[in-house]
Amino acid sequence: MTVREAKVVVIGAGIGGLAAALRLSHQGCDVTVCDMHGAPGGKMRTMPSAAGPVDAGPTVFTMRHVFDRLFADVGEALDEHLTLKPLTTLARHYWDDGATLDLVADTDQSLQNVTRAFGAKAGREFAAFSSRAQRLFDGFDGPMMQTATPQQRAVTAAVLRQPHLIADMAPHRSLAGLLKTTFSDPHLAQLFGRYATYVGGSPYQSPAILSLIWQAEARGVWSVEGGMHRLATCLETLAKARGATFNYSTKVSRIVQQGGKVTGVETAQGHLPADIVLFNGDPRALATGLLGEPAQNAVKRAHVTPRSLSAYVHAFAAKPQGKALAHHTVFFGHDPGAEFDALARSEMPKDATLYLCAQDHGNVAADALQRFEIIMNGPPIPRDPSKETAPCQTQIFDRFRQFGLSFSHAPGPETLTTPHGFDALFPASQGSLYGRSPHGLMAAFKRPTARTKIPGLYLCGGGAHPGAGVPMATLSGQHAAAAIMTDLASTSTSRQTAMPGGMSTGSANAAAKPSLSSGS
Repeated sequence: MTVREAKVVVIGAGIGGLAAALRLSHQGCDVTVCDMHGAPGGKMRTMPSAAGPVDAGPTVFTMRHVFDRLFADVGEALDEHLTLKPLTTLARHYWDDGATLDLVADTDQSLQNVTRAFGAKAGREFAAFSSRAQRLFDGFDGPMMQTATPQQRAVTAAVLRQPHLIADMAPHRSLAGLLKTTFSDPHLAQLFGRYATYVGGSPYQSPAILSLIWQAEARGVWSVEGGMHRLATCLETLAKARGATFNYSTKVSRIVQQGGKVTGVETAQGHLPADIVLFNGDPRALATGLLGEPAQNAVKRAHVTPRSLSAYVHAFAAKPQGKALAHHTVFFGHDPGAEFDALARSEMPKDATLYLCAQDHGNVAADALQRFEIIMNGPPIPRDPSKETAPCQTQIFDRFRQFGLSFSHAPGPETLTTPHGFDALFPASQGSLYGRSPHGLMAAFKRPTARTKIPGLYLCGGGAHPGAGVPMATLSGQHAAAAIMTDLASTSTSRQTAMPGGMSTGSANAAAKPSLSSGS
């Protein structure tokens, strides 16, 4: 089979699936994308509002180099398709004791802000913590994030070549435990502990190595003109221009196999033949048999359990009053321990940190109608779903008022997505937004990688390696596309070599070798 003969069906139009579809269609594969929803993006979705579509999913655009490379690999330039604005203020932070801190793009200015807010000692501690995060990020980017199939032996070898990483990792310590001894001021420990939630974890159970997430943000945060969902529609447009077909409102009910190999998918609209199926959904859907019993063998239960956090997400338009907002603003709960204790009990936290994205910040008057997204951490599938909506709405907006922030009107329940709502949107996820939990030192090695045990079936998305978050899901699409192209080339070479009187192995390689390498 040549690349141009390969029929690829991508199940799910999330960012990982879109990135892979773009790469594969660029290489000449016959790509069809099926998604049960009516638009691309997956969790990168929007909801209607009086001010226009408002983001109701990821809001933070970091690690721009991942997207620059994706566009470059398909002969495009990111800036020719999306307007990105670097944010001067990475995030604004408020505490209920009156403390305020802006972390900014200028490293020296952030240090000054920390020193001004919490004292000279806190400033020195922040500088040391930032250096640690930078070393960890640089040390693990290659052997973990950029590697399609991370191996514990290779990672260990990388650490041994840089022994300082052992102390930086603080193995066998939680992120909260590390931060407690790193910062003498509890405000900073609470602030950086929140980064565990970026990948769906609790700082009290997530490994200390997750402190490297701060470095991903410190290297730059951008806003996307038109909202984050513009990234999804842009990737869809580019893939279509290369021949990819998108079937929306098309739910795949079964992955069809014959002779132990994938041969297609079944949908309500009928059968779609395929040589390759790329699953861009929560891998738990495979493990639980949602796409047919044979597909259960694709991933192990350990790949999908325990589950990561969910969230309560409001997306609405209103006029803000009171507190000064940045594009990203965090209002901390009084006691971080109480929040994560409640989440561990599968309960909605009553003392929770609230994150607010002001999507139109800087583009409209401060008191004008504008779009907002609010995120509060939630457990996957709370014990009592009847207590989700009304108490959540009351609690969130009461808490904002305590901070001095109010809105021209309180949004209705239709603007709120709960953990149960996310489970309905993303089948078998149990509402978890980040796939498998990041808890435990070895969690990063327990996510499934692009290749599965079933020939012809591959994985991408936030539930697969290298994990949750928009850049990580995009990298997973890169890893999956590279694995598919490599396997197609290998199959083509094997067949050509076996043909009597056909091309030699060398000429077959020359004809079939893709330009997409495992590192692109």
